[in-house]
Amino acid sequence: MAATGVLAPSDQRPPVPAPGAGGSRRWRTPLVIAAIVLLGGVAVALLAPSAPATGYLDPGSTQATGTHALADLLAARGTQVERVTSAAAAASAVRQGASTVVVTSPALLTPEQLGMIANARAAVMIIEPAGAALAALAPGLTPTGSATVRTVDPRCGLRAAILAGNVDLGGLGLRLSPGTSGVTCYPGAGGAFLAQYGRGQGQVTVLSSGALLQNQHLAALGNAALALNLLSDRGRVAWLVPTTPNLSASASGPTSVWRLIPTGTYLVAAELGVALLLAAAWRARRLGPLVAEQLPVVVRAAETTEGHARLYQATRAREQAAQSLRRAAIGRLIPALGLPAETSAEVIAAEIPFRTSLSRQQAQRLLFGPAPANDAQLVSLAGDLDAMEREVRAR
Repeated sequence: MAATGVLAPSDQRPPVPAPGAGGSRRWRTPLVIAAIVLLGGVAVALLAPSAPATGYLDPGSTQATGTHALADLLAARGTQVERVTSAAAAASAVRQGASTVVVTSPALLTPEQLGMIANARAAVMIIEPAGAALAALAPGLTPTGSATVRTVDPRCGLRAAILAGNVDLGGLGLRLSPGTSGVTCYPGAGGAFLAQYGRGQGQVTVLSSGALLQNQHLAALGNAALALNLLSDRGRVAWLVPTTPNLSASASGPTSVWRLIPTGTYLVAAELGVALLLAAAWRARRLGPLVAEQLPVVVRAAETTEGHARLYQATRAREQAAQSLRRAAIGRLIPALGLPAETSAEVIAAEIPFRTSLSRQQAQRLLFGPAPANDAQLVSLAGDLDAMEREVRAR
């Protein structure tokens, strides 16, 4: 039953690919992975939460988007500007005598920090509020829409706006909620870009855009005049410039260690994880089709057969062993019976009685019957198949 293996002669060795053949194919996968990682990095950069530019509306910054020029003008008029970077520091400045808190980039503050500013006993000027920041710091206002920054007229009775005239404003449109007494100026976006009303702790002033406060726009139109009219004679102003979102300790307790990790760290970790998975998939794949080679040693067919038999025995794979025996027997019986290779099982079982002493039912059971229930039946099946094959070849 065992087939013998013969080494191929030297003149029948498979052809060896020419040097350089398939070189471009070998580098194709690493290049594709590198491109995917690069695209992933671009996606991470696009999905990263945008933060204000360095020095944005910062009274200590002389950059184009800073407000150092306005702070100097206020100082010349007797209004001291104290730069703070947290809601706690702003609340502390109010307790020490600051009469006004200017909040830039309020979207970067946590709900706890917004609550601290809202509870401060001082006037509040909010620049570019939106969503939760507007609801927490200016609940008397309702958003109506948005528009780009442009030159607008005051069209209101607020003295600070009337004296300033045209300014650069835009952004979120604001409207006084029912029951709120105040004034709105510079109409646009279905509402107005400047709103002011009173509350228990102090006056609330909201600017929909900080463009008119910036160094680069302060000298244009009536921008400087409006800013000075709104903030002059305040005595001391706590100017809040949040530096990093969601990192300051809340009023209710210590900050979690996970909140101290920048958001970009998680995005970079996700990108590295994707790169690791792609590299693992690349190295785990098959490296190409199998290549026929000469065996370094000759392995006798009997040893291979015995090894397979022991594996079958160790796993009690009697059904697989029986199938292997029957397939091998059928493969040898078909040419012995003079039948074509595609002969069906019924025809083989029908031909065997003419060449052996077995009936058709017995041949059918030997070649296509159920799997042996134990090792003894498997051994008996192997013997019966050998006997049937010898009888076929003898006639």
